[in-house]
Amino acid sequence: MPLTLFRRSKIWHYRGTVAGRRLRGSTGTADRAIAERLKAEVEAKAWERKFDGPGAGLTMAQVFSAYLDAEKSERFLLRLADYWKNTLVETIRPETVRQAARKIYPQATEPTWNRQVIKPTQAAINYAAELGWCPRISVKRFTENPEEKTPATVEWVRAFADQADQDGLPHLGALCLFMFGTAARVGEACRLEWRDINLSASTATIQLFKPTIWTRTAHIQPEVVAALKNLPSNRKPDDLVFGYAGRGSVRGPWNNVAARANIPRLTPYCCRHGFATSMLRRGYDVKTVAERGGWNDATTVLRTYAHAIEDKTVTDALFDT
Repeated sequence: MPLTLFRRSKIWHYRGTVAGRRLRGSTGTADRAIAERLKAEVEAKAWERKFDGPGAGLTMAQVFSAYLDAEKSERFLLRLADYWKNTLVETIRPETVRQAARKIYPQATEPTWNRQVIKPTQAAINYAAELGWCPRISVKRFTENPEEKTPATVEWVRAFADQADQDGLPHLGALCLFMFGTAARVGEACRLEWRDINLSASTATIQLFKPTIWTRTAHIQPEVVAALKNLPSNRKPDDLVFGYAGRGSVRGPWNNVAARANIPRLTPYCCRHGFATSMLRRGYDVKTVAERGGWNDATTVLRTYAHAIEDKTVTDALFDT
């Protein structure tokens, strides 16, 4: 359909399809007459570029707009759109994307550059390629050397929970037990409301928000159920189970409890790490661990958590009868 004008606040914007290309943008003016002229210029240029080959005149702003219109994930895109603005897609090269990662997040590490710049930028451009607007792009990821995390053990978790109870922080102790028992991330656990907990059925409905919104029902073990039942709470359906707003409010008390318990200072994420590591070492297959712990892809569990058992004598089991 041809371009049409619409107002957002006082400024006129345009959207529509011209010469097979979906266009959307701002005229930058509140004057309808000027906006009409600008709209006509955009249409004329779009028809001119139709004959210049795929990608001619296509901007990153248009690419991101089309990507969002297709209801793709908007995660990280606002920062990218602000950086690229109206940069022509035909000028984008794999190395310019890698350079953009360093410029947008100068203090970040390789995993962040890959996740928040390279992957979404490449996905948006390649979506435009599927529409026939431009060629596909392939960007080499940065080599990642993730810091090895120490997994929490059941002994560590119990020691932490006991100390938290002694310190008058039963909610923090229960949070630790819950994350170890369900592989919930600290943000997911902090968002739990009592409506999400079914103590009689020993289940918890956990809301996940990355990379897309979905839910999973996790089993909670008797030890965790007991800790939840002992929490001082009115247990209104919309009350937070653990009483913490998020990871920021957990960090300080968490580190203090670990110090007083005289146990290694592990992060809350180490409970999720401990879930996977403990289940694997107890002989459960990777697919089961992934499903019970809320990982979409079993290969992620295999790649991240399936560390080799250090005891060399485990091969004796080959000749056990």
